[in-house]
Amino acid sequence: MTHWWSQFAVSFKLILMKVKVRLFAGLREEVGVTEAEVEIESGATAHGLWRKVVEDADMPAEVMTAVNLVYAGPDTSLNDGDEVAFFPPVTGG
Repeated sequence: MTHWWSQFAVSFKLILMKVKVRLFAGLREEVGVTEAEVEIESGATAHGLWRKVVEDADMPAEVMTAVNLVYAGPDTSLNDGDEVAFFPPVTGG
């Protein structure tokens, strides 16, 4: 017997992409990672990458993000091969 929904059954395959992540200053010491290549799901955001690198911890609001050397927000979608940097706020005079 064939079910009505069988014609719609699709085999879903998780698509992964690789991104390079870099942490700077105090974040590097706190997390214990300077640089790594990470596999994440296609469509992931900078915040999602943070949660993967820092074991499901939320990203503190003061952490700044850059994707491919351009400042970006935590909801920025990532692409395969991107370089993502996380760093504390920059101050100076």
